[in-house]
Amino acid sequence: MDKSRRTFVKKAISGSVATGIAPSLIAHPLFFPNKEKKRYAANDKIRIAGIGMGIMGFNHCKTLAKIEGAELVAACDLYKGRLERVRELYGKEIRTTADYQEILNRDDIDAVFIATTDHWHDKIAIAAMEAGKAVYCEKPMVHKLEEGLAIIKKQKETKQVFQVGSQSMSGQVYAKAKELYKSGVLGKLIMAEAWYDRQSANGAWQYSIPPDASEKTISWDRFLGDAPKVPFDPVRFFRWRNYRDYGTGVAGDLYVHLFTGIHFVLDSKGPERIYATGGLRYWEDGRDVPDVIIGAFDYPKTETHPAFNLQLRTNFVDGGGGGSKVRLIGSEGLMEISGSGVVVKRNVMGKAPGYGGWDSFDTFSERTQKEFVAQYKKEYPESLAKPLKEEMVYDGPKGDNPNKTHFEIFFDAMRKNTPIIQDASFGLRAAGPSLCANLSYFNKKVINWDPEKMIVVD
Repeated sequence: MDKSRRTFVKKAISGSVATGIAPSLIAHPLFFPNKEKKRYAANDKIRIAGIGMGIMGFNHCKTLAKIEGAELVAACDLYKGRLERVRELYGKEIRTTADYQEILNRDDIDAVFIATTDHWHDKIAIAAMEAGKAVYCEKPMVHKLEEGLAIIKKQKETKQVFQVGSQSMSGQVYAKAKELYKSGVLGKLIMAEAWYDRQSANGAWQYSIPPDASEKTISWDRFLGDAPKVPFDPVRFFRWRNYRDYGTGVAGDLYVHLFTGIHFVLDSKGPERIYATGGLRYWEDGRDVPDVIIGAFDYPKTETHPAFNLQLRTNFVDGGGGGSKVRLIGSEGLMEISGSGVVVKRNVMGKAPGYGGWDSFDTFSERTQKEFVAQYKKEYPESLAKPLKEEMVYDGPKGDNPNKTHFEIFFDAMRKNTPIIQDASFGLRAAGPSLCANLSYFNKKVINWDPEKMIVVD
């Protein structure tokens, strides 16, 4: 290991670089903690509407309530009970509707967040940009691969701010991971592995169904949209992630988060060869997507990383209690990224051939062994040094709120024209490999993906 890297690791272990983010690496000011709070006059507030008021819709509302200069003014959902809940929590003055077009027709709304079923993302996003609204679209950006380029084209045409909502990327933890990777502390990247497992009924999308669910309280035909026409079914409405007609399964829900973090840290555009397998092993409740999926992804060499292999895993019956982690494995150590922090474990062994132990050395005669050792030490003097083993732990700062920061980045782009990292192209490059994993699983074949053009290739 060269001297500069050794010095960096020692500093990291001592804590001198274990907190804070290097400005040269993470340019956006919102990545910095203790950001100065600003006051906004009523006329300067960004007026935002929510389209889709399920779990993430209400999570977004909670986050928006903590942000100065943002105001929730309208909400759209296809279940009347959710609209009633919006008014209970955020005031009777909130305009509610089952028709998202009513929101897009209003001149006093600056932006929308889209937290609907996946199969509505592209239509609403494109319509919103055409109506002059900035768009914050939940992940995955699209339901089908062919929908992604149309969103990218529309964003370029309208020049509206567009951001995909995979929020963890905007936290201090991933910013630190990016800084550490760029320092070269891992040596050459060899492979990566990541998992996002769950151990609960809600984690497996067995969401609650209200007792008043009926065709009187739910706009069923609006919900279906361009999906196949089927009779009213509250299970499909409230547990839509279980069905390919409306959602993107395990890969679309969770692989996207893993791709987002990995691509951000590595400045990667994605893999070019994809294979996935798995099955429906436990939650045999009528769903038509697997609850276990394992994917293998080949990444080509680029200016920001060497060629490497990625393995992803998700299962919905995890004996360990569930959880998520990304591991980047390099020639000189590994990095583990979780929701709470980053751990770097350095283990530099060098490239000199080994001898002794589990080796043919012990089969030589005593005379030959002595001759071998003398020759080995002369040819590989560096092998006499002890392998370098060091560890650095970075704990995410208290109060770090990636959800809030992600919205602040979105609003800054609207006010100041600052760059969006997770824009439409980034969003498709995270959703694309995830949907390709589904294609591979259901068609039982390898999928070739062009990460530059963002299309499936023969």
